[in-house]
Amino acid sequence: MTPFLQLAFLLAVILLAAKLAGYLSIRLGQPSVLGELLVGVVLGPSVINLLHLPILHDEVLGDVVKMLGEIGVLLLMFIAGLELEVHELRQTGRVSALAGTLGVVFPVLLGWGVGLVFRMEMKSAIFLGLTLGATSVSISAQTLMEMKKLRSKVGLGLIGAAVFDDILVILLLSIFFALTDGAGNLISILLVFGRMLLFFGLASAFGIWILPRLVRWVRGLPVSQNVLSLAIIILLGYGLAAELVGGMAAITGTFLAGLLFARSPEREVLEPRISALAYGFFVPIFFVDIGLEVNLASLSSGLLLALVVVVVAVVGKFIGAGLGARLAGFTWHQAAQMGAGMISRGEVGLIVASVGANAGLVNTAEFSAIVGMVVISTLITPPVLRWLFREPQLPKVKRKPDEAAV
Repeated sequence: MTPFLQLAFLLAVILLAAKLAGYLSIRLGQPSVLGELLVGVVLGPSVINLLHLPILHDEVLGDVVKMLGEIGVLLLMFIAGLELEVHELRQTGRVSALAGTLGVVFPVLLGWGVGLVFRMEMKSAIFLGLTLGATSVSISAQTLMEMKKLRSKVGLGLIGAAVFDDILVILLLSIFFALTDGAGNLISILLVFGRMLLFFGLASAFGIWILPRLVRWVRGLPVSQNVLSLAIIILLGYGLAAELVGGMAAITGTFLAGLLFARSPEREVLEPRISALAYGFFVPIFFVDIGLEVNLASLSSGLLLALVVVVVAVVGKFIGAGLGARLAGFTWHQAAQMGAGMISRGEVGLIVASVGANAGLVNTAEFSAIVGMVVISTLITPPVLRWLFREPQLPKVKRKPDEAAV
């Protein structure tokens, strides 16, 4: 087959498998995202090894699928922002700050300690802790959207905490690399923080004063799907700006774009259209691609380290973010929901791990342990959230025989 036909076949298999697995997951009382993640593991090198079937010999297919999946997560976070209101997020400032901060501090310190126990070099042990500090809220956001809980008190706090988490992890990583390169100084650290402030300032100013006028102008143009096309251009632009200007994850930029677009009167028209584009094609590819990254056989070289890292990653996030939520006034149950929602590392954890591998900070066994942690933390988040958000069942009242007869 030609490269194009190979890609067409691959995408058809991925989409079909994702939708079937999502359907089965829902029938079993779990979010569809869990099925899509698991079928990715089955299709990956752990079982079928789809990308290396004899009929798929084009070497760039995996890269194409990954890039399509990355567009999917950008769309997913834009939709999450589109469903929220700015004033709702403002009310969660305290819980976002506490849960986001403690949700980084606890796993980073625990991961650092694990690295020292396993006799890793000091800088490698610190980097291991930093990989555990990352959070990917895309998995939790998708799960909460399916359960109609994204705009709940916990859902809003979770989104805000993830933004704080992203900012803090980027700052810590920047400080770490600056110090290990021997060029660490106060000015370089302030520059990192200044880039973030510059991005948020420019992005907010554009979204508040220019975007509404731009939407009104584009709405009047005789162009098919004019507002939808503008939204896609804006979200991609915000994702680029978050990476290039702010030095942050692109998903933070697209979430902010969705939040600002939510102020537009076109929101009700835009949401179903962009959701159809995202969930019909790009988002399933993203969830399956996470599973395609997994090779369970590679974990055998450092199984004990992998198990310890997984436990520390889950416990550290759950306790850290949960404690932060509790200190902010959440009930114990809401704090548990917040802690569970921050467990997933997703694509953010994989990006941080890849940076460390390229810099020679972790060896093959340590990198495999980190990847295993990312995958397992991502897989357990949807069912744990579903369980914690389950509706309490009222006890059935037994009727007396004479009452039933009447």
